[in-house]
Amino acid sequence: MPKGYWVSVYRTVSDPEKLAAYNKLARLAVEAGGGRTFVRGGRVVAHDAGIAERTVLVEFDSFEQAVAVRESAAYQEALAALSDGVERDFRIVEGTD
Repeated sequence: MPKGYWVSVYRTVSDPEKLAAYNKLARLAVEAGGGRTFVRGGRVVAHDAGIAERTVLVEFDSFEQAVAVRESAAYQEALAALSDGVERDFRIVEGTD
C-alpha cells in the first residue's frame, strides 16, 4: 500500500508565536496518528519557482491515514492555534510504493 505524505511549504511566517503553538499541538496530533516527521525547517535550496522558506515533510503508512489525521479533532485544534499566523502551501500526496 502506498504511503501518504504531508508536504508543507511556508511562504511567509507573520506570527512566530502562533506557529510555535501550532507546532506543539500538531506534533501531538501527528504522532498520535502514526506520522513521522522527516523534514521540519532546515536549509533549503529553491529552484525554478520554488520558495526558500520553511518546508515540512511528514510520512504516514497510507494516504488514507494522512487524510484522516488532517481531519482529526486534534489537528483541527492545531490549525485553530495557527490561524492566520502563516501563509503556506499544504498538500497530502500519495507515495509511489
